[in-house]
Amino acid sequence: MEHYYSVILAGGVGKRFWPLSRKKHPKQLLDIVGNKSMVNLTIDRLNAISDLDHIFIMTNKEQAKMIMAQNDALTEDNFIIEPSGKNTAPAIGLAAMYLLKKDPDAVMGLFPADHLITDLDKFSATVKAAIKAAKDTKSLFTFGIKPTYPATGYGYIQVDKDVENSGATTPDNIQIYNSKTFAEKPDPNTAKLFLKSGEFFWNSGMFVWKAQVIIDKINRFLPEIGTILQEIGDIIDTPQYERQIHKKWKTITPISIDYGVLEQSSRINVVIAEFDWNDVGSWDTVYKIEKKDKNKNVFRSEGMMLRSSGNYIYSENLKIFGLGVKNLVIVESEGALLILPRAESENIKEIVDSLPFVGEEGLL
Repeated sequence: MEHYYSVILAGGVGKRFWPLSRKKHPKQLLDIVGNKSMVNLTIDRLNAISDLDHIFIMTNKEQAKMIMAQNDALTEDNFIIEPSGKNTAPAIGLAAMYLLKKDPDAVMGLFPADHLITDLDKFSATVKAAIKAAKDTKSLFTFGIKPTYPATGYGYIQVDKDVENSGATTPDNIQIYNSKTFAEKPDPNTAKLFLKSGEFFWNSGMFVWKAQVIIDKINRFLPEIGTILQEIGDIIDTPQYERQIHKKWKTITPISIDYGVLEQSSRINVVIAEFDWNDVGSWDTVYKIEKKDKNKNVFRSEGMMLRSSGNYIYSENLKIFGLGVKNLVIVESEGALLILPRAESENIKEIVDSLPFVGEEGLL
C-alpha cells in the first residue's frame, strides 16, 4: 500500500444520538455498538489496510484530545485539525493538502468514523481494489452499497450498466461501474423503484482517489475554496500556519463533497461493496443492530418491561419500568430523558436544535 493513506472523518457532535452524545463526549467516542468506540472500531478496520502512521483523523482540537485519551497508540501526528466544521468538501481538501505535503503521489481513502462494518476481510479486499484502480486513473471512486430494503434515509447512486467496461470485475471479483446520477433521500415509493431497478446503490460516503486529483476537482468546481486551500497548503509546517489557518478558514463557505464536486464531475466510478455495512445514524438503526430479548426489546438498563415489545431502552442512572409500550426509544443520560417513537428517530434534531441550554454546562 505504498503512497496510500486513510483519513477518518470524525468531526461533529452526533445530534441524532442525544442525550448520550454531547460536545464533551460526541457520538464517535461512544461505544454505541460493541465494546469499543466507533472511532476505535474504524481505526482497527483501517489498520488492516495500512500501518497506523498512514492513518489520519480529521477532527477538531478538543475531540483529538478525547480520541487520544481512548487510544494510547495514537499521537498528535495522527491528526489533521480542522479549525471549525465546514462540511466535507473543505475538510477533505485540507486533508489532501496535508498528504500532498508529505507525498506528492498520495492516494487517500476517506471513511466516516460512525460506520459499522463487520465483514473485515471483504472490506479490506474492496478498499484495496479501489486503491489499485485509483493509482492508475484520474477518476474519483466512491463505494456503493447494495440496498437490502427501500431505505428513505440514504442518498443513492445510479450506475450506468450500458457503458462499455462499466461493471468490470477486478481480480478480486470486485465490480466497478461508471456512475450515472446521484439521487437525494427518496420518498418510499421512489425508494421501491430504485430497489427494483437494480441500478441504484446506497451512497456510503466512503471514497478513494489521488490527493492531487481531488484538489484539481475542487479547483475546477469550487475555485474559491481551492484558492484558500492552496494558500493553506503553502504554509503547512511553517511558523505562521497556526495563526493564518484560522483567518483563512473563516472565509470558507461550507459545502459537501457530494454536492460540490461529485455531482458536478463526469469521472466517477462506483465500487460495489458487498460487505456488511451500516451507517449508524439513529437510535432506530442501533435498535436494528443490537441483540434483542424474546420480546424484541433492546434493554440496556436496570428495571423491567412487561407486555412491551420493539423498544430500545438505555439508561445510565435510572431504573426504567414499562408496561404495554411498543416501538419506543427511551434514553437517559446526565439528567436528560428522551422518549420518542422509533419511527421518529431521524427527527431528533428537532428537539436538539430547540434546546434552551447549550454548552459544557447545558444540555449539549
